Amino acid sequence: MSEAAQTAAIHAAPGPRRAKGARVTAITSGKGGVGKTFIAANLAAALVRRGERVLVLDADLGLANLDVVLNLLSKLTLHDVFTGRAALDDAILPAPGGFSVLLAGSGLVEYSRMTPEVRDKLVEVIAAVRPRFDHVLLDTGAGISDLVLYTVSLADEVLVVATPEPTSLTDAYATVKVLAATQALRPIRLLVNQVQRSGEGRVVRTQLQQVVDRFVNPRLAQPLQLELIGEVGPVRATVVAYVNPAIAVAAGVAVLGEPFTAGRCEPSTCASTLQAPARRRSARSTPGSSPGPIPSSRSPKSAWSSSGTPSNAAMTSMAYGDAKSL
Repeated sequence: MSEAAQTAAIHAAPGPRRAKGARVTAITSGKGGVGKTFIAANLAAALVRRGERVLVLDADLGLANLDVVLNLLSKLTLHDVFTGRAALDDAILPAPGGFSVLLAGSGLVEYSRMTPEVRDKLVEVIAAVRPRFDHVLLDTGAGISDLVLYTVSLADEVLVVATPEPTSLTDAYATVKVLAATQALRPIRLLVNQVQRSGEGRVVRTQLQQVVDRFVNPRLAQPLQLELIGEVGPVRATVVAYVNPAIAVAAGVAVLGEPFTAGRCEPSTCASTLQAPARRRSARSTPGSSPGPIPSSRSPKSAWSSSGTPSNAAMTSMAYGDAKSL
């Protein structure tokens, strides 16, 4: 089979859909460094607090960093499971916060693109873990590679993480555009991380939706509406979450599938909780009390002016390529 035919077959092959077992959520982004793993880890810890069994699967198979964020040491990864060197049960490890993780490798060129073998192994793993958990979070790589798109197709729902920074907005729009074209009728939810002021997430969602309405929805049988589920700001800022599902990452509190009222995390509480240094631990040790959410150290320059309006660069760059084709 030719390479083109293999690629077509990979994208045409349907992923498993939810029947029984875990609800699978793909956490993805257009640009790297926007906080996908930060969101996945804190959401997992919060779901555990609600009594759910949660697995975070590092689906960035060749450039994984979930182990770094959680300060875990492990000799077993998904690569070992895929190659038959380890059993799936041995690769599922306990993590700080009470959830489980399936780690991936880093610097593995064989996972730079999707192949039929990787596709089949990934499907097998997700099918195997579904009955054992209430929620599976797929922490995907960034971008719109065939590996990322196929991984997203295996999920029941998609959460796109973006920041107000112009290049993040541009890549978030590109991701939404491709997902809408290749995975029609799938709800796409948006979480805006690293906001500088309360309400900035609403502005980001509004501007993205305007571009989607102009350039994407006219080509779709059913218009796509981005659902903003929350915004996450600095540790001393208000953390807001919206309804169904709602997520708040202040002091490690996250709620999925319920309304949530905006709240403020006191500076002393946030600082001690979000910035507490995690101590190095073996992934084989039994996790004790959670060391708290994993901090996000980035504070990028906002894409919005001091008056709260979007910069010209932020919006022009998103629609420029589509406008040229009209």
